[in-house]
Amino acid sequence: MLNIVFGDIGNSIYHPPTYFDNVYLDEWIVDDFSKKIIEDIDKSVVIGSRVIDSPYLGSISTKELSGGVKTLMLMMFDDSGKIFNASACGDNCAKWIFEISKKKDLTINLHHVMDFSFCEDFEAVILNTNKHVKSYNEYLDEAILIEER
Repeated sequence: MLNIVFGDIGNSIYHPPTYFDNVYLDEWIVDDFSKKIIEDIDKSVVIGSRVIDSPYLGSISTKELSGGVKTLMLMMFDDSGKIFNASACGDNCAKWIFEISKKKDLTINLHHVMDFSFCEDFEAVILNTNKHVKSYNEYLDEAILIEER
């Protein structure tokens, strides 16, 4: 289940890419899920745990992956209990965030209204109000109410 907090919350990592650079494990990079998100988001191919082939930059290290990819990998693999700022991701990461939430309970914080419009069967719990939204439109309505407060 996807749990969303709009705004700051304790135990959160505001800049996940920096955190990632200091905690990631090599096996995260070569995991099939990571390979898919790296190919989709960064348009790059994993060669090995420390080498990625980017069509724009050539051979790059893991630390040169985009902030969105790093944040998604943290959401998938980090078991520290930290909450990651999903606003560090572009909206192109929304479908992956929702995919992760189907595999495990995932709590994120947002500082903008992320576009989940193309996620089929979208549902989430908005923790600011404890409202269980069962569609993208309900999510938008709840986000607007929170913003107006």
